[in-house]
Amino acid sequence: MGQVLPTHRLAHSPYGGLAQPAVTQAIRLLSKGPFPVDPHRAAPERQHWSLRNVCVDPFSDLPTAYTTNEKDSHLAPSAYACNSHSWVHIFPEGKIHQAPQKTMRYFKWGVARLILEANECPDIVPIWLEGLDQVMHESRGFPRFIPRTRKKINITFGRKVDTQAVFGDMRKRWQEIKAKAERNAPEVRNLPLGALNDELLSGTEAVELRKEVTKKVRDLVLEVRHARGFPEEDPKEGLVETWMREGPKREGRMDDESWVRDI
Repeated sequence: MGQVLPTHRLAHSPYGGLAQPAVTQAIRLLSKGPFPVDPHRAAPERQHWSLRNVCVDPFSDLPTAYTTNEKDSHLAPSAYACNSHSWVHIFPEGKIHQAPQKTMRYFKWGVARLILEANECPDIVPIWLEGLDQVMHESRGFPRFIPRTRKKINITFGRKVDTQAVFGDMRKRWQEIKAKAERNAPEVRNLPLGALNDELLSGTEAVELRKEVTKKVRDLVLEVRHARGFPEEDPKEGLVETWMREGPKREGRMDDESWVRDI
């Protein structure tokens, strides 16, 4: 997702995180559009095409540009009905992680927002990738920018998830949390799709539900990993508390022999 939507990394930018506009756009792309660009509408002068402002639709008088930091502008793909129910491919670890045992880090909560908040639960297909670390390993030397050839890459697709059976109850609980938030603050019902108030963003019930959904998504990917013949991983691998023990070092070779890069 971060390669096609302008995404900020919270480790590098105050505009990153769970509520950033890229997540809102992804939720809307999984839903039936079109959608207005609110609440992340770019400034009026950024809504019209010019040689200095090319990321808008030159053939539309409607505002179709949104901003990620109150200064830039980007064409909102969810502003077009033809982009309804799009394919959104995400890497929920949120960073490059190359481990000798082919284990995964914890998943970021953004994946839970996509599942819980889309108008309809999107189709979900877990995918397991192998071999890309051999093509572009983080430890590679000169010429670093050239992919290594003659490496074997394997892409394994899991079965399409029965979303009603797996996530139906969780989506129902999200609607109950939203209804409670609306009773506490009636203006919440006027929020556009993909926009949250403080209670829905960081309230205890909302946070715990996102944790549950995210863990379930990770378990689905683990099933595909196991089908490839890899042994069961330590359950602690999926906990953010485990990875906090890495310490302040964010990138490079870690104590467990894995390589990490935050891009």
